[in-house]
Amino acid sequence: MSQKPILADTNIPRLLIKLSAPATVGMAVMALYNVVDTIFVSRGIGSLAIAGIAIVFPIHLMMLALGQLIGMGTASLISRSLGAGDTQKAHYAFGNAMVCIGIIGAIITALSYIFMDNLLVLFGATEAILPYARQYLGIIVGNTTGFMFIITSNNIIRSEGHARTAMKLMMNSAIINIILDPIFIFGFHLGIQGAAIATVIAQLTTAVRAIIFFQSGVSILHIKLRYFRMQWRIISEVMAVGSSSFIRQIAGSIVVIAINKALACYGDDLYIAAYGVINRLMSFAIMPISGIAQGMQPIIGFNYGAGRNELVKKTIRLAMMLATLFSCVSFVVFYFFPQLLFRIFTDDQQLIARGIPSIKLLILAGPIIGFHIIGTVVFQSLGKAFPSLMLSLSRQIIFLIPILLLLPRAIGMPGVWLAFPLSDFLAAIVTLILIIPLFRHQLNSGE
Repeated sequence: MSQKPILADTNIPRLLIKLSAPATVGMAVMALYNVVDTIFVSRGIGSLAIAGIAIVFPIHLMMLALGQLIGMGTASLISRSLGAGDTQKAHYAFGNAMVCIGIIGAIITALSYIFMDNLLVLFGATEAILPYARQYLGIIVGNTTGFMFIITSNNIIRSEGHARTAMKLMMNSAIINIILDPIFIFGFHLGIQGAAIATVIAQLTTAVRAIIFFQSGVSILHIKLRYFRMQWRIISEVMAVGSSSFIRQIAGSIVVIAINKALACYGDDLYIAAYGVINRLMSFAIMPISGIAQGMQPIIGFNYGAGRNELVKKTIRLAMMLATLFSCVSFVVFYFFPQLLFRIFTDDQQLIARGIPSIKLLILAGPIIGFHIIGTVVFQSLGKAFPSLMLSLSRQIIFLIPILLLLPRAIGMPGVWLAFPLSDFLAAIVTLILIIPLFRHQLNSGE
């Protein structure tokens, strides 16, 4: 099937649903896996194991950040190239992305093994948590290149308009992981190492399926050596556009480190475990919004490349409306039913007692989170690296980190959680300031 008719559809609501629904389902399934994985770890190993995974989470985010750096930058370039009819540039973008993954993945794996304990202690591991974090990371980091390939491939596949295929790949990883988790954790009695082994096997299986797709003839992109020749102009554009995704994920990693440090300072190990649960729940809430953003990206990129700016604006409006709707639903569930959510993970009354008031404070600005996420991806889809980068920096680096460092000093533990809604509110204001001139001037004038 040709990809151009898919993205050339001028019925934006139909096209956005067609591309976003599979992405949303796929992301929701992945988020569900994270929830189920945490449940298995909690029930089978205990609260300290959850805390161990929470400590490793920043490193996982760093690997995800590198995959998004290459994947989102490449996807934006491919979509715009297809819209402009330049398929050769799209092929070279794909090939150069594969080379970057191999080089960066090997470097990160080596550095992680060399400095593993130093990193874990730096990220907030206490003496009790460190053994669990070390066992989990020691296995997960061995597949850094494979994980980056999956993230990049999913973005590239969506950039062609094959949202269903991207969804199936994500579902494949999640389902295999959910099946293998109890086998390795309970059946083989491997504990937290079993959870890590299940994750790696699921990732490798998904990577193989992605390779098969690219070589099947369905995709217009193929893994061919002649496209692996490095073109620095393409690489620089990919890195510039993808930098906002990279910064957003790296910022998330830095935030998790800062929060774990703050929780260790103002609380205890159970607060770190509670944040581990909250993180899983938040990922489940945000994934549908991310699915909408991922479905929106190729539509905006293609139509912007084709000069159809009215369709670009229509897509942005609809995506923001849907993202805000999901944000509001998540807020209601998290704020009014926190005890029910925590009991899914654990029966530990102390952990639940810490978690309920914490999540209620953290989610106060929940209804506006979707607006900011969509705004960031909008500029990335248009190839506008600087505003996208600024939006990625605004919430987590410019606002959240300083508030997180200052507010708990004044009011203690509640300040850790209140830092989130305050930064969300300020980031939404910045998003609005950048979106208004985009609609009034840039998309009208064709800049």
